[in-house]
Order: sequence, then C-alpha cells, then structure tokens
Amino acid sequence: MIREHVARVYWSLSRWTLKTEPIAKEGAGILVGAPHTSNWDFIHMLAITARAGVPVRYLGKHTLFKPPFGWLMRGLGGIPVDRRAPAGLVDELVARVAAGERFYLVVTPEGTRSKGEYWKSGFLRIAREAGLPVTLGYVDRTTMTAGLGPTFTPSGDVRADMDMVRAFYADKAGHDPSRRTEPRLREEDLPEPEQPEEGIAGA
Repeated sequence: MIREHVARVYWSLSRWTLKTEPIAKEGAGILVGAPHTSNWDFIHMLAITARAGVPVRYLGKHTLFKPPFGWLMRGLGGIPVDRRAPAGLVDELVARVAAGERFYLVVTPEGTRSKGEYWKSGFLRIAREAGLPVTLGYVDRTTMTAGLGPTFTPSGDVRADMDMVRAFYADKAGHDPSRRTEPRLREEDLPEPEQPEEGIAGA
C-alpha cells in the first residue's frame, strides 16, 4: 500500500526510532495517542499506524472538514465531530463496529496540546461499550522513540486500568515535555460512594 511505503521511507530517513509492539492488521480497537503536546505528535501517530499497516479513524472538529481541505481530513480517516452536540457519537462508533467495519480509532485523551489537569475518559468508555481493546501509542522526545505499546482490555475498574496506563506513560514525554498532562481521569478523584453499615438495612 502507498501509506505503508511512504511510512517506511519516512522512518528510514527520520531521526526518530520506531519501537512498536505487534498489532493485528485485521483487528479493531482504540489507539491512544499520548502525550499530545504538539501537532507533530499526531503526525507521528499517523506515520506509526501507516507503518503498521492498520486502518485508522480519528475524531476531528467538524469545522476542519469544510472546503478546501475537508477531503484531505476524510481521506486520512477523519470523522467530523460537532463538539457543541456530541450526543450519539459513542452510539455511532459502536454501530460501525457492530456492522463489521474494522478500524483503530485514534484518540488523544488529553484533549488539548497544552498542559491540563485531567485526561478525558472517552477512550475507556468507547472501548467498554464497543467491546474493544485499547492500545497505547506513544511519542517520547527524550529518547527520540515512538511507536505502539501494550494492548489491554478495560476491566471496568477505572483506577486499576489507569494505573496500568500511568505506568506505561511515566517515562514518555511527547514533543514538548512542558505541556505533558499526567494520565489521570477526573473520575479517579471523586470520593468513593459510602457503603451502608451492616445491620442497618431493613431495621
């Protein structure tokens, strides 16, 4: 394929080193792109997936799909999202998978290229509802390496899943380390629901 050939040439000439774990070309899943500190991080993720030979889709602001470059965004696998009315997005993605469409959805959980406080939880929610595995993609300027890391199936225990994610990204810095956001979901900092005391119910 042309994408794979171009990616092969890119990585052979690049100062960056591609270090990636195997991923099924005929599979489907959520592919996390992190840390997301620069537009170059996303470009690298496209080059990583092209070299792996896997079909990808990504979510983009709907305004980016207007002329004159809308055709290019779609050609690269983009799915337009109106952030003012995101309802139904997860249902649409689940329906695509249920209909037999096979692709890896690239998600940047940081949601911004600037340093933030939390990651967005959509990547885990989509994976759980669609029954898809999550693959951790990365870019690390400190070692000049990029690629695909481990793949896991969300357990439903958010803190346990995020502990695994944090362990992997602990030494990954992105293109601009100063903009890196620690992998943590807002849900993790919510207080645990109080459990009723034994012997109270039905008293």
